[in-house]
Amino acid sequence: MTIIDWLVLGLFFVALFLVIWWVISQKKETSTDYFLAGRNVGWVAIGASIFASNIGSEHLVGLAGAGAETGMAMAHWEMQGWLILVLGWVFVPFYSRSKVFTMPEFLERRYNSASRNFLSVISLVSYVLTKVAVTVYAGGIVFKEVFGIETWMGIDFFWVGAIGLVVFTGVYTVLGGMRAVMYTSVLQLPVLLVGSIVILVVGLKELGGWNELMQITGATLTPAGDSMTSLIRSHKDSEFPWTGVLLGSAIIGFWYWCTDQYIVQRVLSGRDQTQARRGSIFGAYLKLLPVFIFLIPGMIAFALNQKGLIELSSSDAAFSTLVKTLLPVGVRGIVVGGLIAALMSSLASLFNSSAILFTKDFYEKFYPESSEKHLVKVGRIATIVIVALGILWIPVMRGIGQVLYAYLQDVQSLLAPGIASVFLLGVFWKRATPAAGFSGLLTGFVLGMSRLVAKIFSTHVSTDSLIYTLFLESNWLHYSIYLFFICIVVIVIVSLFTKPADASKTIGLTYGSATPEQLAETRASWNKWDVVHTVIILSVTITFYIYFW
Repeated sequence: MTIIDWLVLGLFFVALFLVIWWVISQKKETSTDYFLAGRNVGWVAIGASIFASNIGSEHLVGLAGAGAETGMAMAHWEMQGWLILVLGWVFVPFYSRSKVFTMPEFLERRYNSASRNFLSVISLVSYVLTKVAVTVYAGGIVFKEVFGIETWMGIDFFWVGAIGLVVFTGVYTVLGGMRAVMYTSVLQLPVLLVGSIVILVVGLKELGGWNELMQITGATLTPAGDSMTSLIRSHKDSEFPWTGVLLGSAIIGFWYWCTDQYIVQRVLSGRDQTQARRGSIFGAYLKLLPVFIFLIPGMIAFALNQKGLIELSSSDAAFSTLVKTLLPVGVRGIVVGGLIAALMSSLASLFNSSAILFTKDFYEKFYPESSEKHLVKVGRIATIVIVALGILWIPVMRGIGQVLYAYLQDVQSLLAPGIASVFLLGVFWKRATPAAGFSGLLTGFVLGMSRLVAKIFSTHVSTDSLIYTLFLESNWLHYSIYLFFICIVVIVIVSLFTKPADASKTIGLTYGSATPEQLAETRASWNKWDVVHTVIILSVTITFYIYFW
């Protein structure tokens, strides 16, 4: 990093500070404003926040690393971003009508309080122990590698980067709430995109162009005989068989994009259904980019290493190695700003989502008479506690970070099936009963965590045992698919033998139950241009699959 790079980075932080100051001066002391930005956000901020929140450590470290190690195998998870369109077109009307703050709250409206409590606990624990932890850990690693600083005032720079990231992000999230998260994303997005696109262009130029990349990576075969450029892998591939990838990634994608508080909270902040849907469409456009600005640069790093033009210490160092070795003076400051923006936006979203889950799904249930001002205070305290937990978790992450990072995708694949099945049938099948909803969540969680525990202690499990056959023998994506359909069957069977919810309580929450006024409001919220943009996004996705098939 040169003086010019530091100046560029400094300008980014000055602009970020000004945005945060403006946001704090605009806010009101209500829980709706603090947690959902007053439900008055436009489509640009919604789409930018969806994308910026999604781009975190798993992209800066994991996706580029996956590109360097396995090529196009992980591209499915990014291209499943078209499911944001399902959020906008299918689920936004139901969420908007319900006027809920959280996804667990929606389950309470549709099913019962037991389902709400269960999902709240699962979500809150998984955010703090996996997403927050991994983002903080990756932040420390990325800062140390990119800045090239081993120690600062005698302190390992990993700690400086990790704690600095948590504290700075925590401060503006506590003070500004959701509005700060949304509007800082609008600033962070172009910085992130410009920096990442520069890496792609410079990397391809250094390598010798797109054809050179395809030739080198295309000639590199996986153990199952597929090239790195192949999107659809052999059914014999131990990690990414096509029999598991196509449906397995879609199940995980549906859960993440359509039902996870972390993402859906952005559309809940929309001024109306029109803004929420268009924000989803804008987010889906942006989600077409990560394969090109993160995964392909990872493949470029692999190819440059093959040609001896750079030295790649590990696949996870792919992106930061490109930043350090290829970028000209000044541009590196922009890219580093983009990296920091991505980590901060992702972490801020996690802090705010965790705080709303605690405040709305736990505290307000026990203290329903709390004033709006008091709920905002509780939300701030909850955010501070989560920030503190993030800092306290750093020493643990330093020791087991790589192990936990490796399990992150596994954990998501095990949580997703139960939650996805409950939301899917809850909206599309009005006969699904309260008891069935809770049974589906419980089944998915128990069977999912059984596999996770079995995997952790796999060295002590005999390959001839029943535990191995049931929980470990299947590929992780196949297991996720099996689990999804098991949960569907459980929900259907329990629904047939239990009492359905009072129809008057679920009006507008399921297909076929919306009133004529509700249907008219939804129809008036979109026009032909929304359809045109949707078709464009789907066409690009299909073209991508055809090209890399």
